[in-house]
Amino acid sequence: MNPLDLAGYGPVIPVIVIDRLEDAVPMAKALVAGGVRVLEVTLRTAAGLPAIQAIAREVPDAVVGAGTVRNAADARAAHAAGAKFIVSPGYTKAVGDACKELGIALLPGVSTGSEIMMAADDGFTFLKLFPATAVGGIPLLKAFSGPFADVAFCPTGGVTPETASQFLALPNVKVVGGSWLTPADAMKSGDWARITELAKAALAIKA
Repeated sequence: MNPLDLAGYGPVIPVIVIDRLEDAVPMAKALVAGGVRVLEVTLRTAAGLPAIQAIAREVPDAVVGAGTVRNAADARAAHAAGAKFIVSPGYTKAVGDACKELGIALLPGVSTGSEIMMAADDGFTFLKLFPATAVGGIPLLKAFSGPFADVAFCPTGGVTPETASQFLALPNVKVVGGSWLTPADAMKSGDWARITELAKAALAIKA
């Protein structure tokens, strides 16, 4: 998969934290039912890897990937679990090389010009701006469009349903990442219908 293919499924990639493994499959099915197929399951909890494995096995319409991948070992474990893509909070050559060896798409995180240059030197030109709003948000992305005209971004971190369309209106933004599609209270209560409605609303966001 080309990392840019991820942007072809819709305007928002949900950033998902799973505390209970049993929530993984119904949550994924709820998102897919709402039209959101690309799912970034973070490795921030012990349930992350087994959740990826369960979704890959039981929800074939989902394109599940691993987020918060910080090293080559994380990348290999995510790939073995069935992840179709990798998202990292920053960029290192070790992670980039591991993903190339595995043949898995990588969306690496950056927040500075130097990091963009390092990732681009290694062949990565679709990047995650993270944490997007904290490091400058829309003004920063506008500033990056000059020196990095060939680089596209997925801003993640602080993006909301209200600001998503503003980010998506920028020529160098192809998709945004957001955690609002799987709110903690809905996950805890198993309110899958609410998550489906949030997915439908996210799919309808226009630049």
